[in-house]
Amino acid sequence: MAFGSDAATSPAQSIARAVARVRAMLAERTDSRLAQLVAGKVFLVRVANAMLALLSQVLLARWMGSFEFGIFIYAWTWVLMIGALSDMGLSSAARRFIPEYTELKALDKLRGFLSGSRWLAFAIATAIGAIGALGVTVIEPWLDNFVVMPLYLACLMIPIYGLVQVQAGIAQSYDWPNLAFLPFYIIRTSAMIVLMGIAWLIGAPTDAMTAMYISIITIYGVTIGQLYVLDRRLKKKVQAGPKTYEPKIWLATSLPIFAVEGLYILLTYVDILALEHFRSPDEVAVYYAAARLLAIVAFVYFAIAGATTHKFTQYHVSGDKERLASFFAETIKWTFWPSLAVCAAILICGKPLLRLFGPGFDAAYDVMFILAVGMMARAAVGPAERLLLMLGDRKQCMAIYGLAFVINLALCIVLIPRLGIEGAAASISTALVVESIWLFYAARRRLGMHVFLIGDKKSN
Repeated sequence: MAFGSDAATSPAQSIARAVARVRAMLAERTDSRLAQLVAGKVFLVRVANAMLALLSQVLLARWMGSFEFGIFIYAWTWVLMIGALSDMGLSSAARRFIPEYTELKALDKLRGFLSGSRWLAFAIATAIGAIGALGVTVIEPWLDNFVVMPLYLACLMIPIYGLVQVQAGIAQSYDWPNLAFLPFYIIRTSAMIVLMGIAWLIGAPTDAMTAMYISIITIYGVTIGQLYVLDRRLKKKVQAGPKTYEPKIWLATSLPIFAVEGLYILLTYVDILALEHFRSPDEVAVYYAAARLLAIVAFVYFAIAGATTHKFTQYHVSGDKERLASFFAETIKWTFWPSLAVCAAILICGKPLLRLFGPGFDAAYDVMFILAVGMMARAAVGPAERLLLMLGDRKQCMAIYGLAFVINLALCIVLIPRLGIEGAAASISTALVVESIWLFYAARRRLGMHVFLIGDKKSN
């Protein structure tokens, strides 16, 4: 009877218990579980985007050729870099003000921020785009003719990019990851592939200019759609009433965050921009392929940071330091181990993935290993700079990212002319290792928290 019972129930019971555990995990509504679920959704969206981006880059590289693709990547890198800064930190400030106003029941200020921050970001980004266009006009005599018009078109995308950023920050603060990321990362990328594919099929030019025109159409379209859906959801979440606008307070908080994020953006894009200066568009395209593949590893970090940053503020405002320390210790593990798994998978499949881009792209395989060092160093301390920012230690973050940027730029100038794409990879990885070490010691010294993967959550 005992053997018969075990044989009859063991497989079925195992499956039933596994299903029950999954259901219990999904039904659990603790902050940690909710953050994990949100981070999981964000990661899946970013991975789906990575797959789409890989597909789009492979197709664009083949449809356009490495030279035109390199020109497009150069202009698009400026869009990503300046666009990510065009909201002046208001998107990150949303994850500070929304939970704070909600916790303090300051609904008039909450309504004012939800409306006013978007208008403010759009106005600021429009001014930045206009200044950018003026800058292109001034330096045009020193630019290659083939990059001038793509850069002008890049400036047209900056105003709407500022709105994209803030809307994503608001959606993340309400744990709406699909609304925050699907429009830009999935719908826009899919539309880009479809429209470029149509241009190729009908025999229209598939050059950098065509790619930039299609980028403008797609980014404006998805942002307007996101705006409509976000407004509908906010009406259900926040009851109508008077609005209090505090732009000076918003900017006083967001500008230091902007300075930190600006240095980080410069840190992550300076290698590609330096390559364009010292090397040919073909080499830029090859390096970009390797960097984009490894960028999938960073999606884990961004997913965790996006799902947890507003919780850092919530625990800080409520004075729950013990819960804050415990919660942050958990985020480090959530960041590192998935990052390690993703990184290993990408490196194992690196050469076949690079060959998808076309002949000669597998020359960047060694570069992927160099880039992986910096990626894993960054993952080992989790979203440490988000913790420091939300707790007000912005000057320290600025110093950290400032040093990392200077190191990256200096090494790029020295190494790229001598080593090419390997020099660019070594520059960014060295800067990320230095940044991670300093973040570790900054959080340990200033906040009394251990932010490395191994160790107690509180410093000794």
